[in-house]
Amino acid sequence: MGAYVNPIYPYKGPADLMSTPPQRKALIVIGAGPVGLAAAIDARLQGLDVLVLDDDKTVSVGSRAVCYAKRSLEILDRLGIAEQACDMGVSWNIGRTFLEEAEVYQFNLVPDAGHKRPGMINLQQYHVEEMLIARALALGADIRWQHKVTAVTPSADHATLTVETPDGTFDIEADWLVVADGARSPVRRHLGLDIEGRVFQDRFLIADVIMKADYPAERWFWFDPPFHPNQSVLLHKQSNNVWRIDFQLGWDADPEEEKKPEKVIPRLQAMLGDDRPFELEWVSIYTFQCRRMTDFRHGRVLFVGDAAHQVSPFGARGANSGFQDADDLMWKLALVIKGQASEKLLDTYAHDRQFAADENIMNSTRSTDFITPKSRTSKTFRNQVLALAKHYPFARKLVNSGRLSVPSFLTGSVLNTPDADAFEGHMVPGAPMDDAPVQVAGQDAWLLDQVGKGFQILWFVDALPSPAQLAQLADVGVQAECARPGAGAHAQPLKPTILIVAPCLLSIPGMDVIVDTQGLVAKRYDATPGTTYLLRPDQHVVARWRGLNANAVQAALARATGLNVGGHMDQA
Repeated sequence: MGAYVNPIYPYKGPADLMSTPPQRKALIVIGAGPVGLAAAIDARLQGLDVLVLDDDKTVSVGSRAVCYAKRSLEILDRLGIAEQACDMGVSWNIGRTFLEEAEVYQFNLVPDAGHKRPGMINLQQYHVEEMLIARALALGADIRWQHKVTAVTPSADHATLTVETPDGTFDIEADWLVVADGARSPVRRHLGLDIEGRVFQDRFLIADVIMKADYPAERWFWFDPPFHPNQSVLLHKQSNNVWRIDFQLGWDADPEEEKKPEKVIPRLQAMLGDDRPFELEWVSIYTFQCRRMTDFRHGRVLFVGDAAHQVSPFGARGANSGFQDADDLMWKLALVIKGQASEKLLDTYAHDRQFAADENIMNSTRSTDFITPKSRTSKTFRNQVLALAKHYPFARKLVNSGRLSVPSFLTGSVLNTPDADAFEGHMVPGAPMDDAPVQVAGQDAWLLDQVGKGFQILWFVDALPSPAQLAQLADVGVQAECARPGAGAHAQPLKPTILIVAPCLLSIPGMDVIVDTQGLVAKRYDATPGTTYLLRPDQHVVARWRGLNANAVQAALARATGLNVGGHMDQA
């Protein structure tokens, strides 16, 4: 056994970035954490040049974000590292909650079969960052380590950054700036932008422990266990025999004292037994908060991840919601930069992800209030639920040890076209897409691996489409009403690609047919012959119809690219 050793990434001097007047870049990302790197990878996949600035020279210390949800894995599939992450990580679907030593509740994150990815994997954040860095560099992202942004000055059509390096300080301009510099966000503070919400008065000890144990790959959470009475404990298995253990300490605990090995080791021995050998890899004390910025967009400056919002760790919503921020933002930003959409489209990033942040904060706050009740009423409710859960099944579903991260259904997005036809199921406009097994070109595949490549039309058929029908779909496309100066006149119209889903292989020249081998695509999308879906580049449903109507698809595509969006939504 041995502790993880952080890699040191090479420093490259800024001589090529220094000039008078300052250079202008189309896109700069501040922060080489998971969310900033995801944004940079997405930019490169869409053909955009990107400069990433980070004030450090290595990956994060300690496990930190450890649980990566199914939706994040689907995003990482598109970005190109999910297979590697799943191979290294610990996959799990089952969570168990205990009161003292008795199990009172359990859940299964993926109760039905036919999904490529598990409900969760556990993998230390530093491993995920290493994978993202390697992928970003392979795609040609320019990552500059030890480049600390000390000031940002917004202007109408760009932002000016002051950057401090070991070789001096310089200014550089960005047409668009993505801020992913973490919960303490120096850029947010420098700009004097607000962040509001609750800070919870409790302290937790994180211990990353290297040990060999035959516990199952599940999430275990205890209320009032005999080895840590009157408090809670959380246990997760990670890769390379590392186990993450969180001990609730209470607000009065002294953080510096509790981090000392002579305090940590007895707690671990009480839980694990005196005879089990282990090694401490990392110890930290944390408090937590549930709050967000009022607005994630400030002109040409866009905030993502912890820089924009923070939640408590119960439910694994931090990094997972950050990946969804980048997933939502980057296709919209790419269309704007390429001149295929007006920058008004970016207002929908702020609107939709602020809604998602509120949903995450609500669920995170409820979990935190249950785990660490701060009022007499909350504590009475919690204790009564736990007492009843010992004997009555109805109470077990009320035990809230952290409802796990699920993606937001963006049903209120102005980009959606409301249903005009009746559908069953939950693939409503605004929903993140469900996966299903399929075949493509005679090979077993997955539905979600076929989508996420721009706007796409998913058309269900049971017979060979006519040339006239295919020609109708091929003509669907929109031209931006107000593209960026210098590019708009030459911007290509935005045209969706066509994906045909059939119960058996159909031979259509120049087109791959998705074969719904088990009928699960049709079942999950409540599809009958003729059913048509319009899909966003981030694998969200944006419109659907019972029959093919090229004019309706054309109108929905125009709406989905922001042609009907007015001024800044939160200021309207």
